[in-house]
Amino acid sequence: MTDEPVELDSHRGMNAQRHTVVRRRLQEVKADQAAIRIRQDDLEMHLHASPATTLLEIAAKAKYLLQLFASTAEAKHPRRQDLIASSLKEIDALLNDPKLTQPQT
Repeated sequence: MTDEPVELDSHRGMNAQRHTVVRRRLQEVKADQAAIRIRQDDLEMHLHASPATTLLEIAAKAKYLLQLFASTAEAKHPRRQDLIASSLKEIDALLNDPKLTQPQT
């Protein structure tokens, strides 16, 4: 008797092996998508839990909503893509502005 595991895939045809790989990858993708949905729901509950009290919080919420909109069919028009890209760039500049991120004294 040998202690080495038997490689079962090598005993099957190429089509069966390919089918197995595709099936496994599909399961991995489904699991990843489920995890992303859970994290997205958590983020949305956090963003919705209380109203924004600072300009930075408002900008973060607006950025999230713009990114969501960017993934829709309505946002695929080139003019809208340009508008979304420029708006996200402006929001990032706002979020990185030291005057807004430092506590006021």
